[in-house]
Amino acid sequence: METNIYDVLIVGGGINGASAARDAAGRGLSVALCEAEDIGWATSSASSKLIHGGLRYLEHYEFRLVREALAEREVILANAPHISWPMRIVLPHAPWLRPAWLIRAGLFLYDHLSPLRQIAGSEKVNLKKHLAGRPLSDKFKTGFEYSDLGVLDTRFCLYNALDAALRGAAVHTRTRVEKAVRENGLWVARIRNTRTGEESEIRARSMVNTTGPWSNEFLTSRAESSDSGRIRMVLGSHIIVPRLYDHPYSYILQNDDNRIVFAIPYEYDYTMIGTTDVDYQGDPANAACSQAEREYLCKITNSYFRTQITPEDIVWDFAGIRPLYSDGKDATSATRDYVFKVEKDAAGNAPLLNVFGGKITAGREIGEKIVNQLLPLLGRSEAPETSQWTATAPLPGGDMPEGFDAYLYAFHRRYPWLPERMAHRLCRHYGTLAHDVLAGATSLDDLGEHFGGGLYEAEVRYQQKNEWADDAESVIWRRTRLGLHMTEEEQDRLRRWFDA
Repeated sequence: METNIYDVLIVGGGINGASAARDAAGRGLSVALCEAEDIGWATSSASSKLIHGGLRYLEHYEFRLVREALAEREVILANAPHISWPMRIVLPHAPWLRPAWLIRAGLFLYDHLSPLRQIAGSEKVNLKKHLAGRPLSDKFKTGFEYSDLGVLDTRFCLYNALDAALRGAAVHTRTRVEKAVRENGLWVARIRNTRTGEESEIRARSMVNTTGPWSNEFLTSRAESSDSGRIRMVLGSHIIVPRLYDHPYSYILQNDDNRIVFAIPYEYDYTMIGTTDVDYQGDPANAACSQAEREYLCKITNSYFRTQITPEDIVWDFAGIRPLYSDGKDATSATRDYVFKVEKDAAGNAPLLNVFGGKITAGREIGEKIVNQLLPLLGRSEAPETSQWTATAPLPGGDMPEGFDAYLYAFHRRYPWLPERMAHRLCRHYGTLAHDVLAGATSLDDLGEHFGGGLYEAEVRYQQKNEWADDAESVIWRRTRLGLHMTEEEQDRLRRWFDA
């Protein structure tokens, strides 16, 4: 049993919980973060891998949400240049769906709702001459090009959690909060290690619920709360197919059901297509891409691209639950905004801050606002300037004052024996921490066993020691996506290595 009394217990290690833990620890609060499985393992690792303003949210008049998200792109690119990068996205104009003037107006707002410093604005393009027009059907003659960011979503969560731990937070993975009750003005949480079954207690002056899709179940079954939960679960699925084209542009594809689908270059050799919006009932842990969703995504893709695909072409798929704040709208138009709700005990102590909704783009900002709201509940005050420290502090590995490309060039010079793709992946995944992954190595032979796909024992051991990796899946399907480049036999060899 822990004897410490923490200032805050955060339940849920997705992007909201990890960001809140980082922000709180950086402002001097004592923090415990409990995640029942792995950091970022559910919704936060099943995103479209985009830091984006939400172009289509403009149609629902969510201007504040879009403005904040657009500003956040600049913050994340500056502080996490290793795991985020500018991406040019092409919208082929389908005049039978939306008139050109409406798209131009939307993109004008998209460019001007927040100042553009590092990210290029939009422009109209001739698809008969533009590189991005070559893979498209002949029926698309005009398009619109704009910018958002690509992101390694799971690593975004990991680096927030890692920075929290480096600043003193106690980060517990594979740790489920089974029951949390108020006693003498404190939260007393009974926690269980989901691997060993060992139980213990954590005591805290406040608690933050960032359980995402599990919020309703957590509040009604595990936490002392008068709130029944306000989360609406929407399933979003993606498919991965062999790459449909050989250039760096992404696409945003309109559809006659008012949904949009992205087609994005993925993991060097593939194209990622998604996402869907389907209301979901049941255990979020069982979220999976259905055959109907596979067929739906193939159908939309085939209506745009020359290369035709079928569900048999899919090499991998993944699905996650978006925990949308319930506002009575359908799955496609339900708000992507976030909402906070606070409960206290009769004496005004042991506050519970529930976080409903949100998305990975807003993760850092949500973490900041959680702590801003929490401090007065704990009787704390601070100088206003310290409330925004994460807006200018690089994430671990992100201290690249000359930018990613310059760092990658220097990395190639320092480790000329690394295969080019492997060097790029290590810089993209670890940033300046890639030197620690390679610690002391002067050749590939120094990195230990090669499991396949460019994954060596040294990298696995680094993830074990520094990133809470504790099984093969956590390495090859979350911290990396190297499972796409490994045979089943190679994956099994890694599983046996962990078992040993």
